[in-house]
Amino acid sequence: MPYVTGEEPKAAVSGTQSSPPGSGLLARALRSDIWYSFRRSPITVVSAAVTLFLILAAVFAPWVAPHNPFDPASLDIMNSLLPPRWMADGQTGFLLGTDDQGRDVLSTILYGMRISLAVGFASVILAMLLGVTLGLIAGYVGGVTDTAIMRIADVQLTFPAILTALLIDGVARALAGPQAYEEIVLFVLVLSIGLSFWVQYARTVRGSVLVEANKEYVLAARLIGLRSSAIMFRHVLPNVLGPVLVIATINLALAIITEATLSFLGVGVPPTQPSLGTLIRIGNDYLFSGEWWITIFPGITLAILALAVNLLGDWLRDALNPKLR
Repeated sequence: MPYVTGEEPKAAVSGTQSSPPGSGLLARALRSDIWYSFRRSPITVVSAAVTLFLILAAVFAPWVAPHNPFDPASLDIMNSLLPPRWMADGQTGFLLGTDDQGRDVLSTILYGMRISLAVGFASVILAMLLGVTLGLIAGYVGGVTDTAIMRIADVQLTFPAILTALLIDGVARALAGPQAYEEIVLFVLVLSIGLSFWVQYARTVRGSVLVEANKEYVLAARLIGLRSSAIMFRHVLPNVLGPVLVIATINLALAIITEATLSFLGVGVPPTQPSLGTLIRIGNDYLFSGEWWITIFPGITLAILALAVNLLGDWLRDALNPKLR
């Protein structure tokens, strides 16, 4: 029967329909509560900008640094212990002065941040993978497995993270020997810091899994015969990632500070490839002799980086908390 009004119904129109404007992923993100909370917090915006600036400066250090502090051919011992440019004896080519080996302090800070950030990100990823996996297993399996994992976590919580990192670093140093240790020092730092921070992820994820395991979607997945591993990682894990992201952001600052502490104590990266902690330790020997810039500027950079990341973590914790929306 022909249509009376002469208009075809929408179902009869063939072809694909264009999506409504503003329905893309970016548009939904800009309309989200998290973006609204972000742009309404000036402190968070400034923290994000500072963090992004420091990360980009570290990543592009070979292109933005005035000198290459790791190239012995470009170093001149006659340029050692020069003050910053604005001081009386400062030189134009060294904005923040030089250290005891004639290396430009600004360049060593940029290159040092690369090591600090690389160790921080890698150790956080290691701690997150280990902690989330063990937390999922403990919360979902339960029983003896849950008890064993949580007792190990409780024992590790009785020791400060820096002591755990020092213990692992000392064992690796004794097993590898002095020469081999310098070749694997970055991997040892990542391993020692990562194994120091997994407990927080495991305990948080376990608590969330205990809540999620009794919900209908998990019971339905069990009913249709899905394997436990598929239920844990495909269905339960996405629903417990919110607290994990918050912990990872805050732990990034802690990991950077822990690496700087280990390097300051002399068990981190060698002076030939200094991180921020190594630079602070080197400058500390000259602090009271007048060459304050060697340790002050790396210390300020480390403090600004840790503070900016911590402020981002605090905002993310509040933004992902539904009770505070």
